[in-house]
Amino acid sequence: MKRVIVIVLVGLLAWQGYLKYQASRAENLVRQVSVDVEPSSGPSPRKSETVPSDLFKCDGRTHCSQMRTCAEARFFLQNCPGVKMDGNNDGIPCEQQWCK
Repeated sequence: MKRVIVIVLVGLLAWQGYLKYQASRAENLVRQVSVDVEPSSGPSPRKSETVPSDLFKCDGRTHCSQMRTCAEARFFLQNCPGVKMDGNNDGIPCEQQWCK
């Protein structure tokens, strides 16, 4: 019985490590994406606005507490219906948790 518990705990730790690795990988990819914008009279877009869509998918999550990174929150805000992550409607999600 102890062996089963140890195996389950090791599996859970490995899964958490994998999820953190994926989140950091996604954040690094978003940082590498640069947006080439001609100077204009309006405000300049943020570099991290472009999020590769193959990293995330709409899966029903709607709140900041369900996100793991700012990049993930941005993707959900821009691509998924019914999210509740931009209380002041300024286009920046999860400002108190992820996108400071």
